[in-house]
Amino acid sequence: MNQALPPVPAVQTPQWLETVTDLEAWLEAHQQYPLALDTEFERVSTFFPIPGLVQLGAGDSLRLAEPSVVEQSSRFREVLADPGKPKLLYAMGEDLELFRHWLSLEPRGLLDLQLGAALAGAGFSVGYARLVESLFGETLDKSVTRSDWLARPLSDAQLRYALDDVRFLLPLHDWVAARLEARGMPGAMAEESDRFADDLLALSEPGNWYLKLRGGWHLAPEKQGVLKALVAWREEECRRRDRPRNRVLSDAALINLADRLPGTAGAMSGVEDVPPVVIRRYGDQLLAIIGEAQTAGEVPDPLIERPLTRPQQDQYRKVKKLMARAAEQADVPVELLAPRKRLESLLRQRDLKVLEVFASGWRHQVLAPVLDDIKVLLEPRND
Repeated sequence: MNQALPPVPAVQTPQWLETVTDLEAWLEAHQQYPLALDTEFERVSTFFPIPGLVQLGAGDSLRLAEPSVVEQSSRFREVLADPGKPKLLYAMGEDLELFRHWLSLEPRGLLDLQLGAALAGAGFSVGYARLVESLFGETLDKSVTRSDWLARPLSDAQLRYALDDVRFLLPLHDWVAARLEARGMPGAMAEESDRFADDLLALSEPGNWYLKLRGGWHLAPEKQGVLKALVAWREEECRRRDRPRNRVLSDAALINLADRLPGTAGAMSGVEDVPPVVIRRYGDQLLAIIGEAQTAGEVPDPLIERPLTRPQQDQYRKVKKLMARAAEQADVPVELLAPRKRLESLLRQRDLKVLEVFASGWRHQVLAPVLDDIKVLLEPRND
């Protein structure tokens, strides 16, 4: 991709919004612009990310703010939750998770420029630094990416890095928006950003996390009910202790417990991947959860999705080939047009109504040339 945009002036002297009054006055003065937004945080030995810095941009103004200032601002919370106020981020998954926990709100009006750039023809999952270099001809210094963002004072290199993370978001948004408009897909970035945020929220619920343990598909339905109960317990325990999931109990251990269904601490000691320290600390709780789930005999809905059968795999390849052709014609990544999990779910159900949902919005426009052929492949047949 050739350089297409003029350079963006670097910030010589970082400016801080030092008080809530400063932050809210700045937001008011720049309310007519989209808000460029990024965060730095720490998450090494904790379940929840710890905010270290907030970077903001609007118009030609870039600012830094301490988390202690941001979290006290009711106006910032209103802006973040306002679906009518565009917030520009890049690869927003971790930032979204941070805001949900830290500020206890559901951000709306988010535009993920990584998704937007992919829809605009820049390629799938392109890193921010690579895209900046392609479009603006600047090489970003990534040497402080993993530095300590909680320590103070921040170094000059950290400050430059932090500001660079928002410096290009506004012109990048203009570039993406113009490209999508020219493609006849002006609302595609907002649509896909909303879908991504909703999917992330659904899977972040403690009761739904079991669905991410794909290795549990082979368990009988009742044992998946036990697994769901065990996974929900781990989610709550991790939140309570603020510890990463694997620091409490691994996915493999949970699946093995649900499979073996130990009834005593001695039996639990023979379950693979369950360390003795876990049995000493949580043994009684785990046995109680397993016993209660067995007694209840509940079958989770949905079950963990099974791998595709051979006929389904053959059908998957045929449908994916058609979608890849449509993606190539539209110059969008097939990985974004037809994410593997969503496509597999579609093929398992083989329901034309499900296809209508799958192929709605911007996907309908892209898939239109091959949609009839896909419907033929999905039509029920006696086999």
